[in-house]
Amino acid sequence: MSILSDLKSLFLPPVCPVCGGPLAEGDGAFCMVCRTTVPRTMFWLKAENPMAARLRDFFPVVQASAFIWFIQGSPWQRAIHDFKYRSRWRTAYELGRWFGSNLARSGLYAGVDCVVPVPLHVRRLLGRGYNQADYAAEGIAEGLGVPVVHRALRRLRNNPSQTTRSTAERWVNVEGLFTVRRSDLLAGKHILLVDDVVTTGSTLLACAEALAAALPECRISMAALAVSYHHFGFDR
Repeated sequence: MSILSDLKSLFLPPVCPVCGGPLAEGDGAFCMVCRTTVPRTMFWLKAENPMAARLRDFFPVVQASAFIWFIQGSPWQRAIHDFKYRSRWRTAYELGRWFGSNLARSGLYAGVDCVVPVPLHVRRLLGRGYNQADYAAEGIAEGLGVPVVHRALRRLRNNPSQTTRSTAERWVNVEGLFTVRRSDLLAGKHILLVDDVVTTGSTLLACAEALAAALPECRISMAALAVSYHHFGFDR
């Protein structure tokens, strides 16, 4: 460890990105309380889970899962907003790594060849400085033991944020939004598409449609760090 890192740890002790409390030795990225109370979906244990069923209404996805419920006003919602908008990308990576290890243990994702993150438009990427889905994908790929193919997809328009849009508006907003850039690295592969948060699934489905059009022989699974409890309305 560098002297700078030692000094940082001395004067700025690590805190849990969810509750803000101090991290004890051996806690890892999240404190023990937040690790035990995280609102897991448990979807990765079931091939026929509600998220997969919803997405299969629109696309023949192999597997689909999200790690936690996105619940308005919860501490985990604040942590997700922090890594989306406040440069705390490390949280996305650590949550992805945690999720990836669960995906690996489930056995349902054993056939995945590579991970592909949902891209930002270049203007938004330059403005934000990072793509949180890249870090989520890195963590998930580490947990699964497979490579990440960065910049595999290109976002053609700097489309407006999906946050305040209705379900129908979200579908229109992403129609024809993506194109494939790295078909040479994806041909014949089982691809795991990764996004940070799924609300209706429209963005992931738009990515899948672009991949299927360019590479009809590829197989596609989907994963996200969180899924909207409000929009999906599943029973836990």
